Amino acid sequence: MTRIDTLLEAYELKDELRSGWVLRGIEEPESVAAHTWGTATLCLLFADDAGVNANEAVPMALVHDFAEARTGDIPTRAAEGVQEIHPDTKEQQEREVMQELANGLESQLFQDLWEEYEARETPLSQFVKDMDLIDNCLQALKYERQGRYDETEDNENFIEYDNLDEFFATAAPRIRTDVGEELFTTIKERYEKQRNTEVN
Repeated sequence: MTRIDTLLEAYELKDELRSGWVLRGIEEPESVAAHTWGTATLCLLFADDAGVNANEAVPMALVHDFAEARTGDIPTRAAEGVQEIHPDTKEQQEREVMQELANGLESQLFQDLWEEYEARETPLSQFVKDMDLIDNCLQALKYERQGRYDETEDNENFIEYDNLDEFFATAAPRIRTDVGEELFTTIKERYEKQRNTEVN
């Protein structure tokens, strides 16, 4: 494969819909590429607050879901029993795809950034992962405000949680930075306030 061929495959991320929103029945859900943009924007905005280099955080954010151009977007669920595939299996599949895509792009940087992100051993990778989770929470708040789903409709994929609560439940135990915790608390409070306003 040439670089152009590999890029064309990667561009599938522009059309690959985020599966969690699809399962929830969100109207016109965002693509993986849109989520990547949101994560990168958050990294650029909050890197200084987290004490990491924005020039390192943004490239990592841009490649963090790169493999999903081929694997598709496999959602992480709050309850382990409903995971589509085991997280270790998912990681291994994505690693193999990343190696092939990085080779096709003739760029070891893509592979190195992805490996560091997946390991979560550095302050940089922990921050970028937090911004990935925060982007999801912000998107949930946005969809809630816009009423982009039918909360009265039975949904076999979301039996355990009401509304968009699972997206916050999935993020909460995985956040590891002070910046992430602060943003999560603020966004969740706004989401709950929005929910209370709708109920009342």
